[in-house]
Amino acid sequence: MGNGRAPLFALGRIVMTQGVDALVQAGVIDPPLLYVLLHVVGDWSEMSFEDRRHNLQAVLDEDRIVSAFQVTDAVKIYVITEGDRSVTTLLLPSEY
Repeated sequence: MGNGRAPLFALGRIVMTQGVDALVQAGVIDPPLLYVLLHVVGDWSEMSFEDRRHNLQAVLDEDRIVSAFQVTDAVKIYVITEGDRSVTTLLLPSEY
């Protein structure tokens, strides 16, 4: 997975919202799974120090893990894995 790093947690089922799906269909987000791979190996470089620290603790505590990625100047997406690790969702900030 991403840069030879091992996954830090289970992803569960991977889903995307209608907003993300529309951007995938339009070729704006390509490939969407790249962001899931960055998320699961802990590449949270676009997040604040506090958010990265929270994610590291959430991995240990089985809490919700949230990543944010700036896809283009105008498009940002979130990748969220639920605490029970049943589902990982790609969504737009407006769909949060």
